[in-house]
Amino acid sequence: MLFTRRLAVFAGVAAVLLTGAATPAAAHGADAPAATDYRVAVTGTVPAVDGLTVRVVEAGARLELTNHSGRPIEVLGYTGEPYLEIRPDGVYQNRRSPTAYQNETLSGDTPVPADADPAAPPDWRRIADRPVVRWHDQRTYWLDAAPPDVVRAAPDQVHRVRDWVVPLRDGVTPVELRGTLDWIPPPDPLRWWGGTLLGTVLLAVALVATARRGRWTAQLVSAGGLAVGGAAAVGYAIARAVESGTGGPSSLLSALLDGPVWALLTGLAALAAAGYAARRRPGAELALALTGTCLAIFAGAANAAVFTRAIAPVPGPAWWPRIVVAAVLVSGAAVTLGAVLRLRAEPVTGPGGVGRAAGDGPEGVGPDGRELARGEQRVEAQR
Repeated sequence: MLFTRRLAVFAGVAAVLLTGAATPAAAHGADAPAATDYRVAVTGTVPAVDGLTVRVVEAGARLELTNHSGRPIEVLGYTGEPYLEIRPDGVYQNRRSPTAYQNETLSGDTPVPADADPAAPPDWRRIADRPVVRWHDQRTYWLDAAPPDVVRAAPDQVHRVRDWVVPLRDGVTPVELRGTLDWIPPPDPLRWWGGTLLGTVLLAVALVATARRGRWTAQLVSAGGLAVGGAAAVGYAIARAVESGTGGPSSLLSALLDGPVWALLTGLAALAAAGYAARRRPGAELALALTGTCLAIFAGAANAAVFTRAIAPVPGPAWWPRIVVAAVLVSGAAVTLGAVLRLRAEPVTGPGGVGRAAGDGPEGVGPDGRELARGEQRVEAQR
């Protein structure tokens, strides 16, 4: 059966994509959390240093320090040893600093080599050509899986977990980089999942209703819905890359490829499939079903932590990424459902057992894609 064969191909390709995407997503997830309930903020340096700026990126997972003071600025490690030095010509890391290895991942589980000695003279190696550095720092965020006692006692309230300090050195002058760590109550996930489910049902019903006006009309509406979801996925991926502290077009591309690459790729694929379907190409329904599924999984469900966490890894207020992720899920799921239903109803057997798919082209269009005159349409309908 034509539908069965197409559905098998569709499921096989989706399975391959799921398998291929699992490793990269898991590998990067520890360093770039999809969302969190802890808000890290920088309050300033004491004393103030002209030309020195520090900000929080990746939902508090890293600090970014930019040094335009014209002087070397050191970041000290967990035992007070020289860890990073941000000079006018770039960034240098002390290979002997144990902190350099402990900060390689967000969880701090990288083994420290035997020759890493905080009391040894620094062994500097250059790691960047610009005076900008980003690093994990366990002094700024909450490392334990369980929340603090004060949070467990009243999880629905905002709590100051601690005030933190990262020691710096401006030449021989000690400097304190100061900030705060707060617990922010998470949103109600049932509200967002319920709204997403309702939106999916409403859009699916709308697609079924438009199918009564003709297959081409439903396909065109589906293409429009998929285009909206694809654009939302691409925009969200770019916003995550910007939040990671990028400093230009090349850095933005690197952040995209190193971070939300699957959301970006599925978003672009959805836009391409929407354009393909809008041009009345053969196999458009299968393309809509496949890309709709991938969009819902890789760009929607993969970022659904924003429904259950207070802080998203993107600039701006927390409500807008939830709306974007909900729109991606609604678009992908509803378009997939509508396309599968139209594929299921497609085979129509003509005289002599020759099958011609109902709706291989839109109303008034012949099998070759040529627009039919009104008289030709009646003849075509009688075949």
